[in-house]
Amino acid sequence: MRKIFVLDTNVIIHNADAINVFADNEVVIPIDVIEELDIFKKDSDEKGRNARSAIRMLDDLRERGKLGEGVPLENGGKLRIVMHVDSKGLLNVAPHERDNRILMVAYDLQQKGNQVIFVSKDINARVKADALGIKAVDFEKQKVDIESLYSGWKEIEVSSREIANFYEKKFFAINQNNLFPNQYVLLKDSSAGKHSAMGRYDAKQKRVVLLKSDQGDVWGIKPRNKEQAIALDLLLDDSIKLVTLVGAAGTGKTLLALAAGLKKTVDEHGYKRMLVSRPVIPMGRDIGYLPGTKEEKLVNWMQPIYDNLEYILTIRKRKEHVEDLIDCDLLQLEALTYMRGRSIPNQFIIIDEVQNLTPHEIKTVVSRAGNNTKMVLTGDPYQIDSPYLDSSSNGLSYAVERMKGQEMFGHVTLTKNERSGLASLAAELL
Repeated sequence: MRKIFVLDTNVIIHNADAINVFADNEVVIPIDVIEELDIFKKDSDEKGRNARSAIRMLDDLRERGKLGEGVPLENGGKLRIVMHVDSKGLLNVAPHERDNRILMVAYDLQQKGNQVIFVSKDINARVKADALGIKAVDFEKQKVDIESLYSGWKEIEVSSREIANFYEKKFFAINQNNLFPNQYVLLKDSSAGKHSAMGRYDAKQKRVVLLKSDQGDVWGIKPRNKEQAIALDLLLDDSIKLVTLVGAAGTGKTLLALAAGLKKTVDEHGYKRMLVSRPVIPMGRDIGYLPGTKEEKLVNWMQPIYDNLEYILTIRKRKEHVEDLIDCDLLQLEALTYMRGRSIPNQFIIIDEVQNLTPHEIKTVVSRAGNNTKMVLTGDPYQIDSPYLDSSSNGLSYAVERMKGQEMFGHVTLTKNERSGLASLAAELL
């Protein structure tokens, strides 16, 4: 029996191509969704762009037939736009609410004997659908299993003799098909000894290479645990063009990224400048919403970045301030909105708080990288401000899962809070 998927507006503004992912089933779009898309299409943010894209897609489909009767899709399915339905029998559902009228379409189709599934990114809408006896699901495309998210490293037990040889030869030959390029390996003594060694898997030569231990501090920042050591190794390797650092507040992901960026840009001149950005929710919200000049607005958005940079400059005992680095064109703080459409070569790019971006927005951001550009994405999948994203559907988790296995990609999940004893206690108990 062909299923009918009734789509909520938020699904389409999350992914404009949503109508094409339900195989050979029928996709129904209530007329209220079209009216909401008409409202969103005026916006200049990602939701507005997705709304306009979806409307153009629907307009193209009119050439295949009448949308009210249903038109065929290329995947073998069918798309139909349904007008308002009678709310009779739903006396406890306020018909003047647009969300409820969308649900009424799903309810009416189910009452006619169809197998209906209501698809929404809105948790409350799914709860109401369930209360009406309608099967409700989140939009699953581009979701990952956050509980099994790639950590970037694993433990392997070997003999103490093999560990000693690893330190001597600087590499350890290994033939395991379940290791990804640039995945880190902690070799542990199988005899319950305290010997261990950390290395990075070289997929081309099928061997683990000893982690560099001679890097010292990076602009005054030293790794405090194995995960931070992994992060710095990834950040300072120019052959790795995309690095993702996932971790809760206080694990050091942003601080490490900034310190590495300063070293590669200011000390080594490996890149023209370091560009730092972070999204405003939503990504495309114009900075005109905040008072002052562009620079003054950016200070409001980028204060956590300023705090980290000032801390680094203080412990490094540098006389200059963040503004001096900006004046010398070694550092640029930019609104993520203005990265769209640009090609950015020869820069060390750090995008903070990436968990608040959709998978499509991540693609938009990463595709801005030009020649000799390194991009670092940092964030915490459990600290999401967007109402239609969660730990499994956000762009950061999606990027980690999709990019693992690529030669120019590296990742580590940081778990230990190193900010302060109080911060660690708060993260654990509150």
